[in-house]
Amino acid sequence: MLLELREKLDNGKISAVELTQAYLKRIAEKDRKLNSFITVAAEQALEQAKNAQKRIDRGEAAPLTGIPIAVKDNICTKGMKTTCASKILAEFTPVYDAAVIERLRQMGAVILGKTNMDEFGMGASSQTSYFGGVKNPYDLERVPGGSSGGSAAAVSAGLCAAALGSDTGGSVRQPAAFCGVAGLKPTYGAVSRYGLVAFASSLEQIGMIARSAADAGLLFDAAAGRDARDMTAKNCRKNADEMHTVRIGLPREFYGEGIREDVGQAVLQAAAFYEKKGCKLVELSIPYTEYAVPAYYLLSSAEAASNLSRYDGIKYGCRSQHGSTYEDLVRRSRREGFGPEVKRRILLGNYALSSGYYEEYYKKAAQIRACLRRAYGQALEQCDVLLTPTAPETAYKIGSREHDPVRMYTADQCTVSANLTGLPALTIPCGYDENGLPIGMSLTGRAFDEPFLIGLADVFEREFDRKEAVL
Repeated sequence: MLLELREKLDNGKISAVELTQAYLKRIAEKDRKLNSFITVAAEQALEQAKNAQKRIDRGEAAPLTGIPIAVKDNICTKGMKTTCASKILAEFTPVYDAAVIERLRQMGAVILGKTNMDEFGMGASSQTSYFGGVKNPYDLERVPGGSSGGSAAAVSAGLCAAALGSDTGGSVRQPAAFCGVAGLKPTYGAVSRYGLVAFASSLEQIGMIARSAADAGLLFDAAAGRDARDMTAKNCRKNADEMHTVRIGLPREFYGEGIREDVGQAVLQAAAFYEKKGCKLVELSIPYTEYAVPAYYLLSSAEAASNLSRYDGIKYGCRSQHGSTYEDLVRRSRREGFGPEVKRRILLGNYALSSGYYEEYYKKAAQIRACLRRAYGQALEQCDVLLTPTAPETAYKIGSREHDPVRMYTADQCTVSANLTGLPALTIPCGYDENGLPIGMSLTGRAFDEPFLIGLADVFEREFDRKEAVL
């Protein structure tokens, strides 16, 4: 889709302003049903579109010049609210751009607005937002996934050409799977996290959501690279391998207990497709995966408790109108500003880090992470890529999981390992269930193998019969 828009813009079949106006009109007409945007920056977007068109007219267009993009609302945008879907940051407007936003602006991309999400990225349904939950374009009674549910829903519903999200434990890939679009979680360090509001710094990575893997790849190319303000950001690119040499690993742990039968079968049919194309299927086992979810939630909650301690109503965030002492003011500001899920993670994180429990919980979780890294390294010596379901089921009904946190957390069982190991993972739709809801499959590769994953996914997408969401 992005290549088609690029061609139309460069050939003068449509102007950047007309394209932006078309998306803004669709947002105005459709987003009342979805609630996928928190902020729509119409005036700013049209001004950016005018500048992009001047660049196109001069023959200086970059791949994303004039392309309307949406941005998850935990990525800082200068002069545009960045709320993290939280009351505590409801009125926060950054005075600087995140590194990825700087690069998009340099290319002349048009930023339509900021998308809805789980508060501070904490959740798996995009229902914990202070601004109300997001709905799935395939079924308005179901969740779009979380925490980048607003970005995934907006792309799926055609409210933007592509979108940025963030992925801490599957927050790009799970909503992309639920909404029937492509979602890329890059290698840890491939994209600068400067300007991304911190949740769990050692796990999260800015990711891309688009209509196809190839489109996600274009957005990744624009965003990736070294940044002096983020010491984890690196320049490291690889080329895709030839199809006939590809060995696709099928880890037994991802096709058994906890995975709905129709989801597993759809992914195995995709594996059979690749086998017909000349790929070799390799059945294997990855130890320690049963401990990935508890290890992830202990580590991420510990980091969240530390990162969110800065929001005290004095230095950062909204301030309570009550409080007779400093401690009382901080306590009230945090109680009033944070939602239930964020409070739950802070409590869990502080408990895991507390004296007497650090060794028992946090340290063991860190050891599991190290074991998983070794296990995945060994698995990727036996094959070139791992093929698994993205989520154990399809999108579920709104309200059916929100009061059972443990059940909701286990929905991340197929995604958290990529964050714990820092490996790249890409999801694309591979089928539909009996209700017409998308089923996602995930390709996980070696570090900085993004071009290879995108190329492999593109082969499947070219022959996959995709069904669009109908609003």
